Amino acid sequence: MVSTIVWGTGNIGRAAIRAVDAHPALELTAVVVHDPAKIGHDAGELAGLGRELGITATGDAAAALATGPRAVVYAASGDLRPTEALDDILTALKAGAVVVTPSLYALYDQRNAPPELRNPILAAIAEGGGSLFVSGIDPGWGNDVLPLLVSGLGTTVDAIRCQEIFDYSTYDQPDSVRYLVGMGQPMDYEPPMLAPTVPTMVWGGQVRLMARALGAELDEIRETLDRRPLDTTVTTLSMGDFAAGTQGAVRFEVQGIVDGEPRIVIEHVTRIHPSCAPDWPLPPDGAGAHRVIIEGRPRIEVTVEATDEDGNRSAGGNATAVGRLVSAIDWLTDAEPGLYDALDVPLRPAAGRLGRRRA
Repeated sequence: MVSTIVWGTGNIGRAAIRAVDAHPALELTAVVVHDPAKIGHDAGELAGLGRELGITATGDAAAALATGPRAVVYAASGDLRPTEALDDILTALKAGAVVVTPSLYALYDQRNAPPELRNPILAAIAEGGGSLFVSGIDPGWGNDVLPLLVSGLGTTVDAIRCQEIFDYSTYDQPDSVRYLVGMGQPMDYEPPMLAPTVPTMVWGGQVRLMARALGAELDEIRETLDRRPLDTTVTTLSMGDFAAGTQGAVRFEVQGIVDGEPRIVIEHVTRIHPSCAPDWPLPPDGAGAHRVIIEGRPRIEVTVEATDEDGNRSAGGNATAVGRLVSAIDWLTDAEPGLYDALDVPLRPAAGRLGRRRA
């Protein structure tokens, strides 16, 4: 059994506790929290499992790492605290752990990550003997293993389009939705996530990674952006009111240009309410989906919908990201220490988990 710590118990951390508990090769040995109110609570309670796991949450990360875990699922956010997230991950790597995380966007394509980020990671791996694998859903498997797998079913491939189409009123991160993405803000507000070059910083690595896998040479990476206001005020269950005239929908693309044409495209269509921008692409049921379109012969379209936590589509997406990461842990513990990406780490069947339930 691989002793495993889950560090963080938000949207990703809750799913990570459940995934580690369900995995036949892993043993949950500690849970680290940032919120003092969660200290002392049982991991099963924090994860919404409806049963106790006998592991109480601690705020002392150093003490948890001192127990010598073989793996760490780092689930704390890096969106608003990238420096702190990097420091935490370096600490875990120096302790000798295999670390899996969605929190460092620049390392989704680790070969092209900035040296100021990549070099400290490599030094920590050399010092501690651990490994790091960074992945998610979008960015993550929706922009790497899924489109690349599906592309192999084609006779000819003219272009690959990866879409995330979501109603963000189901996303349990109000600060990210309102301030990073700008939903509910005046149309002259400049959302940090949509500022020029930021989409490329987050998703460009996945475009480069797909190009590398396909043997394609990129001319450049381009960005497009469109924003729409709400026609009327809408009220959401989780985040309250969004006023008429404020931003209600966003559509952007990160395009990999090959021979002058956009051949590898990551597109996001994000709404706070389905009434906004109805002419843009829609998911099958209005809640949210990830879609891959292979233009070529044959034309192939695959749509993935996931739900968790009482049917929540955003929670389902988070759970699939966690599934990819947690399922990689035992493979990483058998591999040589190193910095890995999605082309290195195989997506494997859920061996030993079919119909399995923990008592």
